[in-house]
Amino acid sequence: MIPAAFDYAAPDSVAEAITLLQQRPGEGKIIAGGQSLLPMMKLRVAMPGLVVDLRKTRGELSHISTDGNNLRIGAMTSHAHIAGSDVVLDTLPVLAETAAEIADVQVRNLGTIGGSIAHADPVADYPATLLALDARAQIAGPNGVRVVSVDELIMDAFITTLAEDEIITEIIIPISDGQTGAAYLKFANKASHFAIVGAAATVSLDDSGYLSRVAVGITGAASRAARATAVEDALRGHVPTPDAIATASAMAADGLECIADLHGSPEYRQNLCRVLTKRALTKAVERARE
Repeated sequence: MIPAAFDYAAPDSVAEAITLLQQRPGEGKIIAGGQSLLPMMKLRVAMPGLVVDLRKTRGELSHISTDGNNLRIGAMTSHAHIAGSDVVLDTLPVLAETAAEIADVQVRNLGTIGGSIAHADPVADYPATLLALDARAQIAGPNGVRVVSVDELIMDAFITTLAEDEIITEIIIPISDGQTGAAYLKFANKASHFAIVGAAATVSLDDSGYLSRVAVGITGAASRAARATAVEDALRGHVPTPDAIATASAMAADGLECIADLHGSPEYRQNLCRVLTKRALTKAVERARE
């Protein structure tokens, strides 16, 4: 449980951090809250030659605000800050609920939303909710700033489209108006609180009570979080009756290559996908009608 030798740097700005990563191509790793990277280093699953600590950039990267159409969250914002933020609770309470479900108090106080997304753990909580909310990530690198959807960013288990010298700086999430509701539910590992399966649902109703928008994100079931597009297509344009939700939710695992491990078989996870999607959709619709 002792990491391999490494160099350490704590730059004062994102620009300086990017420069450091450029100077050591293929060697550098970013550390934000440290809740994911440090355990991997102790097990020598990760052995970076350089650890770039972003703690001094919190003034630049830790914030929560709105610009009218979007909720904007700095990448170094902690889970605890998001869970308790009045701005998040007023605009996208499902994100605060998701943050409150992450691990334990220590992890929520230290872990960051940017670090979680960049780590791309297939059993993490945020990806399901961010997928259902059509969230985007703002990324800084030597060639400037680019913005990509979270769906585009996360490729597979622990693999993203981030270049070695790029850093996530902000998460941007559209704020929906009108009759909109969302929910995130998970069946958690009792020890780690990771999602064995988690499902997030966002719905919008038109004035006639029909679903104008449906988005469902699934985490924990496969090697990466994914949208349950079959469920979305089956419900969009329909009245969300209990029967309609149940019929659509039966497709929640369609297209997913569910994993097997000591916590459950693929068939077990497929069933959890269906059950949790049904419950999340039902709760989201109830909230939209409030």
